Amino acid sequence: MVNQKTATAEIGFTHDDFAALLDKYDYHFNPGDIVAGTVFSIEPRGALIDIGAKTAAYIPIQEMSINRVDAPEEVLQSNETREFYILTDENEEGQLTLSIRRIEYMRAWERVRQLQAEDATVRSGVFATNRGGALVRIEGLRGFIPGSHISTRKPKEELVGEELPLKFLEVDEDRNRLVLSHRRALVERKMNRLEVGEVVIGSVRGIKPYGAFIDIGGVSGLLHISEISHEHIDTPHSVFNVNDEIKVMIIDLDAERGRISLSTKQLEPEAGDMIRNRDRVYEMAEEMAAKYREQMKAKQQGAAPARLEIPVVTEAAVEAVEPLAEETIPEEEIVSATEE
Repeated sequence: MVNQKTATAEIGFTHDDFAALLDKYDYHFNPGDIVAGTVFSIEPRGALIDIGAKTAAYIPIQEMSINRVDAPEEVLQSNETREFYILTDENEEGQLTLSIRRIEYMRAWERVRQLQAEDATVRSGVFATNRGGALVRIEGLRGFIPGSHISTRKPKEELVGEELPLKFLEVDEDRNRLVLSHRRALVERKMNRLEVGEVVIGSVRGIKPYGAFIDIGGVSGLLHISEISHEHIDTPHSVFNVNDEIKVMIIDLDAERGRISLSTKQLEPEAGDMIRNRDRVYEMAEEMAAKYREQMKAKQQGAAPARLEIPVVTEAAVEAVEPLAEETIPEEEIVSATEE
């Protein structure tokens, strides 16, 4: 038989022992932790939250949402239980500072990374412009559209309030950068309606030493100097002027880079017609394009059709195209994605 006095002595549990046990298993909260908490007091510029700590934690109004909040009641209600992010360690009174905004930012970045991975097109309204471009909101984050990636004839200041289709150029949480392209979204949409070998009418919107940029229905394609004529051309300026309306044939569509390569050379009935007899080129454009498509089809099937030169889109031609995702955007022009 076990002695009652001995058993009691062996398992004795004093108030000091209990206090020590509480200290041993006391919750330790660290900045960056996400914890559950219950709202028990709403104040004019914040709220007190019970998260199981010795002292109630506090969330200031500026940390209640990724969006502007004018009153705590817009976000929180008494006795509501939800997740909170521990923003700072205990202050002198042992009180922790909490945030909901940080959780929303974390989830927003996760979502935009997913959208970028899916190569999704998103739509958002322009809420402001600056010297470098336009500003939009994506999942609550501020996105920047560089001026070179805005495809519209309007002054960018007139875009405020207008909703634009956009593609992601850069999603970098570490550098707090979210950069988007209106131009690439339009190019992709246009590309879905275009085909290699198709003849389109465009307008010369810019001339460079390496070729001419042709506007075809709101998006730009490159007519490289090597694809203007079978005869040598010293400069595209000798053939075209800005705002000239011309017929061109699509010879390459690069959806990933958002690039369209064009040719008039493949539409020439005779070498040099683009220089000496442009009207004839345009009159026979559809006929020459049909021959081009036949040869392309025959080449894919391994046959040997009547000789017609098939262009090779060289690296030089690709690199000459005004860059999209690879463009270096000046750091000072980019607005941070989060509002600190």
